Amino acid sequence: MSYSIKDLGTLRDFYQQQLLQDTIPFWFPRSIDEEFGGYLLMRDKDGSLIDDDKAVWIQGRAAWMLSTLYNTVAPEKTWLAGAKAGIDFLRKYCFDADGQMFFHVTRDGKPIRKRRYFFSETFATIATAAYAKAIGDEEIAAFSRELFSKCITYATTPGLLPAKYTDIRPGRAIGIPMIMINTAQQVRSTIGDSRCDQWIDQWIHEIETYFVKHDIRCVMETVAPDGSIIDHIDGRTLNPGHAIEGAWFILHEAQYRGNDPHLIELGCQMLDYMWERGWDKEFGGFLYFKDVYNKPVQEYWQDMKFWWPHNEVIIATLLAYTLTGNDRYAQWHKMVHDYAYAHFHDKENGEWFGYLHRDGSLAQTAKGNLYKGPFHLPRQEWYCLQLLNAYLKNNP
Repeated sequence: MSYSIKDLGTLRDFYQQQLLQDTIPFWFPRSIDEEFGGYLLMRDKDGSLIDDDKAVWIQGRAAWMLSTLYNTVAPEKTWLAGAKAGIDFLRKYCFDADGQMFFHVTRDGKPIRKRRYFFSETFATIATAAYAKAIGDEEIAAFSRELFSKCITYATTPGLLPAKYTDIRPGRAIGIPMIMINTAQQVRSTIGDSRCDQWIDQWIHEIETYFVKHDIRCVMETVAPDGSIIDHIDGRTLNPGHAIEGAWFILHEAQYRGNDPHLIELGCQMLDYMWERGWDKEFGGFLYFKDVYNKPVQEYWQDMKFWWPHNEVIIATLLAYTLTGNDRYAQWHKMVHDYAYAHFHDKENGEWFGYLHRDGSLAQTAKGNLYKGPFHLPRQEWYCLQLLNAYLKNNP
């Protein structure tokens, strides 16, 4: 199959309607905490509150989303005010005395937990960068650049943060170069930073050199320091949707660089390899974990369907199609789009459920928790809307 210009226009209208009439209204304005600032995002299917604790990285994600909508969709004052609530909360409550951010705080900002990784910092970086652009504030832009510098230091200085494992079986994870590529891309697109292109080159090189395995058509999550496969149960575990998220970060960079052919090839190879690994041929949808050698996987939720990998695959397949014109990617996009909106979308209350059993039946009704909030789904709908607007403008 292929997509006609009319088909792509219909898709564009669908993503716009879902984003602005379904997804965002589920979260805002009711999730804005008028008393303490930030957002109350741990919600059940009807929007009722499950818990009033706050995951710091999702506070940053939500502030980024609202700021980005203001910058790119429409200058809605309610979005800007909502973004400010998140930025103020992050800056007031979410940094420890050592400069590292917390992961989990109470409603009024008291710290509960820190993590060994620095993802809260990356999302605070892109949130403050997008907000600085929205209001034209150089002080917040400088704060964002300083936080970006701290993320670079964390990413490039082994041992700076507490280690999760001993040094008996050293490894490197794809998550660090992936999240830093996206962080740099967002900083570059909002407030600008002369370091971004060079660092993006370095992180793409790291992914290509160590994690992409052309001989076995795979993208690894974790490898040994030299890139070899760690042949133990954790080292063999793949997350196809996560790797495909990395693929679209690279495809996005290819587009930014005037359709760079090498980056298009690399991103499409990563997508191809992990579609083969992750798509459930029996029930449809994306499996959460696979073993690189098709052995049993340790995690008991390995065959569940989580919401966010489907968001990433929707973006990646549509981006691959618009860059290459390859009908395979149109077919894959339609397959994952149709599956996801048929199974995850709550037509009664809006937004998506987060967790399905392998057969597509609902595992639980939560729309928000410490890991799910207004990010992967609205980012997917926003990104596809922006992508298709640009494509249709250039291909009338």
